Amino acid sequence: MECKDREPYDIVRDILKVIEELNTLKDVDSILDKVLAEARGMTNADAGSIFLIERDHLRFFYVHNDTLFKGPDASKHIYTDFTVPINERSIVGYAAMTGQTIDIPDAYALNGDEPYSFNKSFDEETGYRTRSMLTIPLKTFQSKIVGVMQLINARDCKGDVHPFTADDIQYAPLFANSASVTIERGIMTREIMLRMMKMAEMRDPKETGAHVQRVGAYTAEIYQQWARNRGLDEFAIKRKKDTLRLAAMLHDVGKVGISDVILKKPGRFEPHEAAIMKWHSVYGAALFANTTSELDQLCKEIALGHHERWDGKGYPGKLPEDLSQARELCQEEIQGEAIPIAARITALADVYDALISHRVYKDAWPEEQVLEEIAKGRGTQFDPDVVDAFMQIQDVIRAIRHKYQG
Repeated sequence: MECKDREPYDIVRDILKVIEELNTLKDVDSILDKVLAEARGMTNADAGSIFLIERDHLRFFYVHNDTLFKGPDASKHIYTDFTVPINERSIVGYAAMTGQTIDIPDAYALNGDEPYSFNKSFDEETGYRTRSMLTIPLKTFQSKIVGVMQLINARDCKGDVHPFTADDIQYAPLFANSASVTIERGIMTREIMLRMMKMAEMRDPKETGAHVQRVGAYTAEIYQQWARNRGLDEFAIKRKKDTLRLAAMLHDVGKVGISDVILKKPGRFEPHEAAIMKWHSVYGAALFANTTSELDQLCKEIALGHHERWDGKGYPGKLPEDLSQARELCQEEIQGEAIPIAARITALADVYDALISHRVYKDAWPEEQVLEEIAKGRGTQFDPDVVDAFMQIQDVIRAIRHKYQG
């Protein structure tokens, strides 16, 4: 761990640089990951978490812990789902209620005179030892509190835990307040995506907000493992993961162009209905035909290609560049790596969620049967490397499924 004193000018300059980097991110999960990582780096904190406000409570949204969370399934912890009331009983609830930063040198040394109390259940379950805590309300420049960040166990240059320093207490809230605007923007972006899918849900009862949240999260996490297996740069992985989650959430947005007679049919489709339904992939891609950003490009690739198969037997196949000129599907196959990786991953994520979830025309399959079916499709329906990455992170996949139920 690096040990050196830093001048106030250098600290503020670094904060401004990080805020500039945050402004390039779009998805709220990627923003929270970056905010927490930078705040921990600034204070040398071993762990931390972020809660976001939802009406009258705080919802747990993100967590890091260098001591406990390591390996391929470390991401599963960010999908833990629980809420805390905004009141004086908990430390994070008190910070949200009062807007005050709370510095606790040792959580086990609280004397009982405080209005809040320390919840020891996490330590008791994991064997972790929480000591120093710095709990910071996330305030925008308009003093709106969007959440709370809690940093845990500041360390010195030898790695020993100590109380947070005066500089930590001064500058970490400055950073948190500056980052809060970006967090609020990320929340709004996610909400816009969900509202777009709400339009499809109004047309198609099978298309729910929980489904698109799951498919987006599955796709992002499978991509991360796939990319790490290939030794790709970690910074580049996080940047791609940021936009990929949002794009995958819009995989079926083209269903808005399909007739209600077909979309709202409760049973299985007749062959002619299934043929019409396949056009949703083209309609969805057409919405992003004039791409102006990486997100637009990924949305187009995923919408168009998430029903393609590794062996070339999927749809819609090769189409003219101008999608408005498409008259027939599947005239020329697309297979293997000619299918964009974003679409290959979303294809598996979408099939997995369809099989393991209840539908009006089928019961949910048992997990073991679903995994057998995915494995059976390795090298035919699905990219073998994508299947391997998916199988490596089953704890993460289960955590996502549990968080976004419904």
